[in-house]
Amino acid sequence: MNKTNNFGGSDVELKYSDYKKSKVVLLPCPYEGTVTYRRGCSKGPSAILEASANMELFDDELKKETYRIGISTKKPLKLSSLSPEKVVTTIKKEVSKILEHKKMPIVLGGEHSVSIGAVWAVSELYKNVSILHLDAHYDLRDKYEGSIYNHACAARRFLDYCPLVEAGVRSLSKKEEDFINTKPPNLEIFDIYSILKNPDWKNAVLKSLNNDVYISIDMDVPDPSVMPSVGTPEPGGLSWYQLLDLLNVVSKNKRVTGFDVVELMPLKDVAAPDFLTSKLIYRLLGYIFS
Repeated sequence: MNKTNNFGGSDVELKYSDYKKSKVVLLPCPYEGTVTYRRGCSKGPSAILEASANMELFDDELKKETYRIGISTKKPLKLSSLSPEKVVTTIKKEVSKILEHKKMPIVLGGEHSVSIGAVWAVSELYKNVSILHLDAHYDLRDKYEGSIYNHACAARRFLDYCPLVEAGVRSLSKKEEDFINTKPPNLEIFDIYSILKNPDWKNAVLKSLNNDVYISIDMDVPDPSVMPSVGTPEPGGLSWYQLLDLLNVVSKNKRVTGFDVVELMPLKDVAAPDFLTSKLIYRLLGYIFS
């Protein structure tokens, strides 16, 4: 893609967005086929890229220009006409290609079901990877509205491939509660209430993860006072700095194999959440490659 469509916009020189030379590849997945409340998250990837073009590329915290690691952006996948199962297999195939080329995949959603294919691909290459799932919702339903690949089933599908650690969660169904009470192996949960009670919660999360980690970030994990542009906002989430602190701790102590950022639902004339999401991606990349 030409540089104006790349993450970071026209200020990024072509040599830093060339696929062959880049360490990181962003894969836009504008899909919302199983959304059950407010729609619009299919516009999330384009909003992230647009916001990134207006972001300072010098990181004020890390004191560096992170884009110099090489950040390439692929064309958005055409997913809108596909079944949920086909969406998952298509994304899995594309992420596997990125991994084969020894680059870090960053999936931009779209709804949370797009993460399933990415987790599937990563788990095949990194045999001992664990998932850090940051979300307001547990997403542990085994099936919802006729599909096991519904966005409400994303985390349950993660468990089909590897251990799962959830943090920041604060909304679930009775069926999900019953499933948790069976004490399934490879599942650790740090809900918002345990986080508020434990000043050392970030290290507790860290100890629950394997050395290799894939991070899945639903943008409703922050409090809606700072992140209102999501389909299903839940009160009482993480603050901007709580979220960054956790990601920094994980990046310093684990090998991050990739990540996704999903469920941004852009609001007309409200740019701050789009910018926050773009900045979060850039800051996390800075942590990983610092």
